[in-house]
Amino acid sequence: MIPWLEGREPFPPLDAALVEPNGLLCAGGDLSARRLLDAYQRGIFPWYSSGEPILWWSPDPRMVLFPGEFRISRSLRRCLRSGRFEARLDSDFRAVIRACAETPRFGQQGTWITRDMQHAYWQLFELGFAHSVETWLDGKLVGGLYGLAIGRMFYGESMFSLVSNASKVAAAHLARFLEEEGFGMIDCQMNTPHLASLGAREIPRAVFMDRLRALVAIAWQPGKWPSDGASHAWI
Repeated sequence: MIPWLEGREPFPPLDAALVEPNGLLCAGGDLSARRLLDAYQRGIFPWYSSGEPILWWSPDPRMVLFPGEFRISRSLRRCLRSGRFEARLDSDFRAVIRACAETPRFGQQGTWITRDMQHAYWQLFELGFAHSVETWLDGKLVGGLYGLAIGRMFYGESMFSLVSNASKVAAAHLARFLEEEGFGMIDCQMNTPHLASLGAREIPRAVFMDRLRALVAIAWQPGKWPSDGASHAWI
């Protein structure tokens, strides 16, 4: 059994999380901005399917990507150099999170990005904590990702791609932007081959939390990211 959150009841300690399924900590609560911001700063995130109660997770080990370790393959570098895609920041957050929810994924049925989740993260975008990185082709949104920024810590949530390399282009621009702005770590939550191919790796939860606490404590003014922050020359 896992604890059930009522009202503003605090999260249980992370060492109470289950080993199997890895990181399941508690259920219940709500998706208010207060609750979500508190969760992320404690290394906890919501992940559940439609029809289920809200489930809160903190896996061990934790998949992370350090911005300076982002891996650019030869084919991706050629794509970035070509200028085929345009990358933008925060220009259409609503469309990105909707596409992340609706784009079919191999081996996966349905989505965990429910309407309630979309609304919750839209509220965080309005507050200046949630952000999107978008890939555009001929004026059409073809890929992107979204997540949260607290202090100098970024929490990746989801990405989508409608054409080859579109989400990788968004991820590359995100990593470059975060490195330039002094962000120290991207939380990738769970281990996947795709994330590993981009340079993400697992670290113990205790190490993750030590670094997270230091990064969220660094002053950073919430707000919309500059649209030209995704403009880079790729050598």
